[in-house]
Amino acid sequence: MTSVELRSKFLEFFKEKGHVIIPSASLVPENDPTVLFNTAGMQPLVPYLLGEPHPMGTRLADVQKCVRTGDIDDVGDNTHLTFFEMLGNWSLGDYFKDDSITWSYEFLTSHKWLAIPSERLAVTVFAGDADADFDVESYDKWLSLGISATRIAKLGKDDNWWPAGGKHPGPQGPDTEIFYWAGSTPVPEKFDTADKNWVEIWNNVFMQFNKSTDGSYTPLAKKNVDTGMGLERTLMVLNGKDNVFEIDTFLPIMKIAQTLTNDLKKQRIISDHIRTASFMISDGVIPSNTDQGYVLRRIIRRMVFNTDEKKISKETVEKFAHIIVSIYSSIYETMSVGEEKIVSEIVTEAEKFEGTIKYGISKLSDELNTLLNTNKEQFHASDKVPGKPINISMDPLSQKTFSAASAFNYLTVYGIPLELIKAMVRDSDIELESDFDKSIEDLMKKHQDLSRAGAEQKFKGGMGDTSEASVRYHTATHLLHRALRDVLGHEVGQKGSNITPERLRFDFSFSRKMTDDEKKKVEDIVNEQIAKKLPVHKVVMPKAEAEKTGALHFFGDKYGDQVSVYYIGDSMETAYSKEFCGGPHVENIGTLGHFNIQKEEAVSAGVRRIKAILS
Repeated sequence: MTSVELRSKFLEFFKEKGHVIIPSASLVPENDPTVLFNTAGMQPLVPYLLGEPHPMGTRLADVQKCVRTGDIDDVGDNTHLTFFEMLGNWSLGDYFKDDSITWSYEFLTSHKWLAIPSERLAVTVFAGDADADFDVESYDKWLSLGISATRIAKLGKDDNWWPAGGKHPGPQGPDTEIFYWAGSTPVPEKFDTADKNWVEIWNNVFMQFNKSTDGSYTPLAKKNVDTGMGLERTLMVLNGKDNVFEIDTFLPIMKIAQTLTNDLKKQRIISDHIRTASFMISDGVIPSNTDQGYVLRRIIRRMVFNTDEKKISKETVEKFAHIIVSIYSSIYETMSVGEEKIVSEIVTEAEKFEGTIKYGISKLSDELNTLLNTNKEQFHASDKVPGKPINISMDPLSQKTFSAASAFNYLTVYGIPLELIKAMVRDSDIELESDFDKSIEDLMKKHQDLSRAGAEQKFKGGMGDTSEASVRYHTATHLLHRALRDVLGHEVGQKGSNITPERLRFDFSFSRKMTDDEKKKVEDIVNEQIAKKLPVHKVVMPKAEAEKTGALHFFGDKYGDQVSVYYIGDSMETAYSKEFCGGPHVENIGTLGHFNIQKEEAVSAGVRRIKAILS
């Protein structure tokens, strides 16, 4: 089965079950500051899962572009990817466990659809705990469909609950995961979740509880279903392959990667990363030192490092980009216009990295030579490495050991992979410090915790919680957007936004720094509109009709046939601002308060950022 056939069959099946097919959202979340990328099909639908009515109805299905980098070090094995496509279907207060499980089983096993032998399937269900009962409904349903009790594993919250572990307040509930036996040996009678031959292909989440801040669980009045099936893993098992890199979307990419290295794992890393980078760039991300841009930079640099020559030519990047665009341009609109941009950004970043890694390796060699010859009891990595100082104390009795802290510095500053650092240290007849690997692991964990804590502070109370303050700032971004276009012209287009209860951040396309006079004009316009106390209205209409009204929209293929348009004013015709948007917004802009621009700065070439507050 090809990727085109699987996408088509999935969407056709759920269309027959009364679902409306919606397009994929961008990889970059809109008005969701809690994540850098959409990591699952449900992420763009969070407002609707929380209760906001969806303009397309209560039964939805799609194929969503996703990026996850938490397991990036596992890429190169049989199943891990950074970019992947997620097939999903949703019920927003409509059907629940019975229909969801029945339809999943039908799609997988019916000869009209995927025709998977039922004896190759196994499932997990929530085992129950002090907070919530054993999910007997799902268990009994699977039994009634013919799945034997020995193929149903009962697991706890860490495995079969959304959100994972139930650690945060809000809507959540049990899930049931479907596994396929991908082994070459006969299917074992008993389902062992630790056996890697059992590959998870589908997850059905049943949001039936609300967890309060005091930790108590209460049933939701409207229960939702959220499912996700990984396209690449499903294609792998359907075609009898033991790895995702032999499916049709990867084979031509792997063929080019084979010209860059003979190492199979490196070929897979290159293929995965070039595909991920291409999708990120087609959705407007460019390499930088922050947020999405930093992830893209890491992806490109890891790709380059895994080539034998530690570099990649423009001609090779063009071959990759041409293949990737040709595979996906008919599926994702943004990919159809991105080939030249993809090549430009990847080549530029690759060339920068070639110089950076050579310099980093040179500095590491210098430090190793110094360490080998020095008699000092202490030295400072900052004397050797540009960037943040890291003081490394040496035990006088073990001066010829190389610390994990120094290795971590070369890993993060120069992108030199840990394996190469360790090899260079050993080749220099220098010992790694005791518990080196454990120390590196601790440093990585600390780094991730600091980043997470920083993100939580930076993005505290984002639009995901729809707090009153966040809603006010969300509406203010619409006024700011229109005012920027009034002052700077139609070159301005929204590139992204980030909202907390304390401030708004708005990214927009513009080619130069704003003058103080221009910033003052924008501020004045926004405050003049607020003073008019204009109402905010929402109307749902066909996309084509909405476009004719002049409503602004800048997120490509994210929208479906029916869209929500929010306009500020007494009527659509006389509205000061009108944009495609999922909401929520205040009812009247007179409640916003005084608007003040605090900062205007560059984000990247051709993209500016404004930070502003309401007082």
